[in-house]
Amino acid sequence: MVDVSRKPVTKRTARARGFIRIGGAALSAIRRRAVPKGDPLEIARIAGIAAAKRTSELIPLCHPLPLTHVDVTTRLRHNGVEIEARAATNAQTGVEMEALAAVTVAALTVYDMAKALDRGMEITGIYLVEKTGGQRGDYHRRRDATREASRRRAR
Repeated sequence: MVDVSRKPVTKRTARARGFIRIGGAALSAIRRRAVPKGDPLEIARIAGIAAAKRTSELIPLCHPLPLTHVDVTTRLRHNGVEIEARAATNAQTGVEMEALAAVTVAALTVYDMAKALDRGMEITGIYLVEKTGGQRGDYHRRRDATREASRRRAR
C-alpha cells in the first residue's frame, strides 16, 4: 500500500457511473416489478452501498476508509439501467474506488437478479465522473467523453 501518513486529512468525494444494457422482456419485468427474485433496483442500491463500505476487502491494495456518505441511484432507460454512486469521506486518500466498486457491484446485482429473464445483459461504461479533494485537486470528466459514453450505451 502507498504510505499516506504524511498527507493531510481532507474532505474527499467521488461520483461514478455505469450502465447495464437489458433486453426488452427483462426490462419490462423490472419496470413492472415482476422479477421473480424481487426488485433488482432496490437490491442493487443496497448491494452498491455495502460494496463501497467493503472496498478495501475487495481490492487488495486499497486503503480502508471511514466513509461519511454513500448513495447509489438507479435510473431506468429505454435499453437498460443507469447506475450512479456517490461517496464521501474525511481522510488522507480518495474515495474513487469506493464509488466505482458501488457501481460495479450494483450492476452485477441487477444482472444476478434478472439473469433468468435475460442472460445477454451487458455491463458497460463504468467510469469516474468526478472527484474532489486531495493534493492533486479536483477531477471532472470532460462532458464530450460523457456524451460519447452515453451514445455508445444507447446503441
